[in-house]
Amino acid sequence: MTEEKHSLQIKNVGKRFGARQVLDGISLSAQEGTALGFVGHNGSGKTVLFKCICGFLAVSEGEILIDNIPVGIGERMPHNIACSIEEPAFLEEYSGLQNLDFLYRLRHRKDRQKMRDFMELVHLDSTDKKRVGKYSLGMKQRLALAQVLMEDQPFLILDEPMNGLDRQGSSLIRELLLEEKRKGKIILLASHNPQDIDILCDRVYELENGRIVYEKG
Repeated sequence: MTEEKHSLQIKNVGKRFGARQVLDGISLSAQEGTALGFVGHNGSGKTVLFKCICGFLAVSEGEILIDNIPVGIGERMPHNIACSIEEPAFLEEYSGLQNLDFLYRLRHRKDRQKMRDFMELVHLDSTDKKRVGKYSLGMKQRLALAQVLMEDQPFLILDEPMNGLDRQGSSLIRELLLEEKRKGKIILLASHNPQDIDILCDRVYELENGRIVYEKG
């Protein structure tokens, strides 16, 4: 018996907030080892789409399927997605390692050294007692990626993960994400940096006013 491969299907999805249509007729799909890039101005619908895929928001029309299972809010929220959407949110009075520790315990994992390993992987000092509230935006982005990688899920959703990073930091994150893609992960990435999209993504979707206006790949 062969193991079923992971997949994402988005079928004619729309999302309204009152009378305002923020997603309109979005359809796309992805299989294992694929990275999808999303570009567009702020307010084009990228973040709302990501939140619908994660089950944070309910769609108004159409459906989203993760591994052929319909996504929804509450009990229908998928549990095999690791995401970082909008500016990373952490408990700012605690250190980076403490923040990861809180999340690690939620999954009842025992190998605590892995938290330190993932912090070092993104070039953060796991012994640093500095509160996250004192972190720069770039350091918060690195910590958010450590969290996403630590969860080791088949789906990764990243909203502007290189925001606030210098050239060296951006290069590091790209290499780590390429390695995740080689492992068979499905990656959804929004970025304003064309280089991120060109290096990482197999297909690119440009959104404007909640619609896909251009597709490449």
